[in-house]
Amino acid sequence: MTSPAFDALLEQARAAHRDIADIARFCPFPTDLRSSSFTAFHIKSADLMAADPVMNAPDAHPLARAFIAAGPQAQWRETYKNTMIGDDFMDRFACYCLIGQGGPWISDQMAGFVVYMPPGLHYTWHHHPAEELYYVLAGQAEFLREGADSKVLHTGDSSFHASNQPHAMETHDHPVMAYVIWRNHLGTPPVLTERTVDRP
Repeated sequence: MTSPAFDALLEQARAAHRDIADIARFCPFPTDLRSSSFTAFHIKSADLMAADPVMNAPDAHPLARAFIAAGPQAQWRETYKNTMIGDDFMDRFACYCLIGQGGPWISDQMAGFVVYMPPGLHYTWHHHPAEELYYVLAGQAEFLREGADSKVLHTGDSSFHASNQPHAMETHDHPVMAYVIWRNHLGTPPVLTERTVDRP
């Protein structure tokens, strides 16, 4: 049983897959959605996202505001708990799933979730078998990919990460919120990239 906030969020995601060219090219909205039971779980970084004025600004994408509205009922993730990533990252990095494990719906065609980082946070190099698209909903961040120049992306920009391509992200003076989509190999979680990846 979903809530009105999650139903509204799903419709905003559906519209994004229809209306945003980068998202539509990467992955159509799934045709096999199934309801999934989950338990709400709160982390303190969720409060940072909800209170961030950039995320609530008039020029933020409607999907950003929908993710904030559904946040109090979400199962927030602790993907890197008990790793070497550090407490500062765990205390300030926010993520929850809309479609996929821990979310109100699942699909065999894609997973979709939100990622938020406040200013001055480094999301270290990591990789996963799933192909991935980040679409920036609000704010900005520097995106790094192995084999490519780093690039600062703003609202409306996207970054594609190939299967098992190490990538990282860093905020400087601004926060960022992104809609993240996975296709293929949905069941394998991300892992930290062991070797050091230098900036190109």
